[in-house]
Amino acid sequence: MRKLQMAMLATVIVCSASPAAPPVRKFDDPGAPPFKVLKEGELPPLDAYDNFVIGPKYVPAPERKRVEGVPEGKVEQFVIDSKETKLFNPGIARKEFGKVDPKNPKTLIVETHPIDYKRKITVYIPAQHKAGDEMPFQVIHDGPGGKPSAELLNTFNNLIAQKRIPPLVVIWVANGGGDAQGHERGKEYDNMNGDYAEYIETEVLPRVEKGCKVKLTKDPDGRAAMGNSSGGSAALIMAWFRTDLYHRVLTTSGTFVNQAWPFDPKFPDGAWGFHETLIPKEPKKPIRLFISVGDQDLLNPNVMRDDMHDWVEANHRMAKVLKAKGYEYQYLFCRGAGHSVGNAQTQFLPHAIEWVWKGYAPKDKSK
Repeated sequence: MRKLQMAMLATVIVCSASPAAPPVRKFDDPGAPPFKVLKEGELPPLDAYDNFVIGPKYVPAPERKRVEGVPEGKVEQFVIDSKETKLFNPGIARKEFGKVDPKNPKTLIVETHPIDYKRKITVYIPAQHKAGDEMPFQVIHDGPGGKPSAELLNTFNNLIAQKRIPPLVVIWVANGGGDAQGHERGKEYDNMNGDYAEYIETEVLPRVEKGCKVKLTKDPDGRAAMGNSSGGSAALIMAWFRTDLYHRVLTTSGTFVNQAWPFDPKFPDGAWGFHETLIPKEPKKPIRLFISVGDQDLLNPNVMRDDMHDWVEANHRMAKVLKAKGYEYQYLFCRGAGHSVGNAQTQFLPHAIEWVWKGYAPKDKSK
């Protein structure tokens, strides 16, 4: 008996020393929005504005494969040195995570220091591009250190060739380093203002146009922002605060939680405020939004204890307020998927890109 008790004690000690895995949430849990459950490999209709369940088994999309005879776009890359920019110069970094502010449990006290950094910009130019064409484009956050995956490049090549999306330029922008409060990536992605949209507009896009010899549209309906996790919240933040620049947003595991730093009394809940106050109470904006989350996505209730660090609940709440307000949105709840829903993306990402661009038509400048 004593040996059994010791074995049980050892198990408890090991388990408590390891970070707990996020719980598996069910699509019909109390508080979840109503969902339509799709069959294995099925995707939502392109004209639907609603909530859908996919998985847990995923069928890789055929658009991910290279197709003989499909024109292939080219990829160019360059680097931006923070010392050569006006915005986000210098960057910031932290040595320690920080401590909860005893005067305000919604924020952290974090010590930071300035840094210089470099970020890689990767640009996909479709084969259909002609010199002088004004091109729609899609900005993707957390750009790769190397080149984008062959599967993603194939996806854009195939969708464009099949006329399911317009020929567009795709711009991957690497973050400035680190993550969350006190790091450059957190400053860029999580704060509720138009600063990062302005950075893209004044520091990135002119360099893309000059270095890659492309002309990018000024029409916000011809501009999309896409990102995962905090990159997802950044994509919506860009469109929300600069609707004059962006109308189309694609997110996976969007960090619509309280992760903004430093504390801003105008937006005391960070990106949690989107579904808490901003979307419900402000006039509807011309934003088309795709969101997705995993049934095992992040849950971090123990750091700040503010009840605003549940990624599944945050995305559920987003779906509810978007529906109530009449937004063009689509929400996928991905079973058998963790943060970033990578396994689910193999099935739905081509669909999501097509859905986000649905309805786009270049402005007729002759009128």
